[in-house]
Amino acid sequence: MTATIQARDVAAGHGATLLFSGLDLVVAPGDVVGLVGPNGAGKSTLLHVLAGRRPPEAGEVIVSPRTAHLGLLTQEADALEGETIRHSLARRTGVAEAEARMDAAAQQLGDHPEDEASGTAYSTALEAWLALGGADLDERAEQVAARLGLAVDLDREVRTLSGGQAARVGLAGLLLSRYDGYLLDEPTNDLDAAGLDLLEEFVHGLEAPVVLVSHDRAFLSATVTTVVEIDRSLQRVVAYGGGYDAYLEERSITRRHAREAYEEYAERRRGLESRARMQREWMSKGVRNANKKSARRQEKDKFIRAHQVATSEKQAAKAHQTERMIERLDVVEEPRKEWSLQFSIAQAPRSGDVVAVARGAVVRRSGPTGSFTLGPVDLQLDLGDRVAITGPNGSGKTTLLALLTGQVAPDEGAVSLGSRVVVGEVDQARRLLDAADETPLARVFALELPEWTDADRRTLLAKFGLTGGHVGRSASTLSPGERTRAALALLQARGVNLLVLDEPTNHLDLPAIEQLEQALEAFDGTLLVVTHDRRMLETVRLTRRWEVDAGTVAEVLPGAGG
Repeated sequence: MTATIQARDVAAGHGATLLFSGLDLVVAPGDVVGLVGPNGAGKSTLLHVLAGRRPPEAGEVIVSPRTAHLGLLTQEADALEGETIRHSLARRTGVAEAEARMDAAAQQLGDHPEDEASGTAYSTALEAWLALGGADLDERAEQVAARLGLAVDLDREVRTLSGGQAARVGLAGLLLSRYDGYLLDEPTNDLDAAGLDLLEEFVHGLEAPVVLVSHDRAFLSATVTTVVEIDRSLQRVVAYGGGYDAYLEERSITRRHAREAYEEYAERRRGLESRARMQREWMSKGVRNANKKSARRQEKDKFIRAHQVATSEKQAAKAHQTERMIERLDVVEEPRKEWSLQFSIAQAPRSGDVVAVARGAVVRRSGPTGSFTLGPVDLQLDLGDRVAITGPNGSGKTTLLALLTGQVAPDEGAVSLGSRVVVGEVDQARRLLDAADETPLARVFALELPEWTDADRRTLLAKFGLTGGHVGRSASTLSPGERTRAALALLQARGVNLLVLDEPTNHLDLPAIEQLEQALEAFDGTLLVVTHDRRMLETVRLTRRWEVDAGTVAEVLPGAGG
């Protein structure tokens, strides 16, 4: 069974703040709708409204048939205390909740075997459990885990997994699900290239309707059939058919036409207002001149005086006519200029020609997620290199960054930074904000930038969309996207000549990602970037690529696959 999701004149908000209104949307079987808009526009809120998790401020959401099961898969890691992989998969597929209802209905039927309503309730609960795939979930879970390379015991606690393993558990929950409709919030987060391919394959194979939020532009281009933009600059919710690339082109045309229409209206109004002022001035000047001449010459000719009066009245009539024309103009509101990230990277003085060298470097790590060895690594990073580091989750990319920047000492071999190298790392700034915990954001920046005035620090934060409502809040209360923007603000404030980015697009909205790419294009220093964002790898100017796989590092020559 598949569902149809319909929103009628829906509005949603937080408290007194209205995020959007007037949304009309029908998502039929086979439709894949991508929700786009800046952070805080209400995308995740809309998913919760469509899922029935929160009521709309106005309007209604209708799901047909009423018995359809909608799956809402959120972006935040949501493993419960003590929850195993097996239990997590049952919860994320809806099987756990369906089984609890079935058990409760079975208990009720056992207590009242002659009660027809109890029998009906049990049959309904059993059908729901079967429809969601409860009967063979364990068997399928083993198969999907093997397909994803998740070589761990499914009775292991999720919280003991590495980030890459946890991402594969989330993907497994999606691949195992059998919902009648899907609401996906950032399903591409933390997935490597293989995971992204599987996710795309899954979405393409669905007959059920899908509404999703993603910052992965390549994924959006490959999957969505309709784009719904919560557009604060036009102050409305706009639907675009034809996929993501068609949306980009149509949005550009729509915004240009909106700006042109406003400028045409504003120019017409300014012209009419100028004409009305001139006509009123002519009228006043004519009356003053007539009075002066009359007093000077004691003019008694009634015909001349009548002509002067008539001329003044004609000017007054023209001015009145012009004012009526102004009143009859169809008002065109000026498109609101949306905040955009104004990001540049301050550059430190030039480093030495050799930025970093690793010779026979080996890093060994062990912990609850198992043991891991990176290396031996033999690399030289030179001044002006722009390197993309790619590879599957858990292969050692982040460890390689830490090794080259001196954050991790090698167990064997040697690593050294070149002379005058000043490292700037977004992840380091993120960790600083995480460690700040209850410290207000303004205080964090005061400690990190003591030579700056308070006004300058606030101006810097405002450029990154962090205004008065944010600076007094503790760093721990900021959203993932807000913490990323604060980290970028710290990076802009400090001059660097080696820029290190580890998955920089996570939690940034699409406009901010585009601004980041522009800033990277203008940066003349040395760049190391780890990203699974395929569009960023195509857009950002790169000179080299290092592929990391199972702890080994290899240079990928230009034009080579992978």
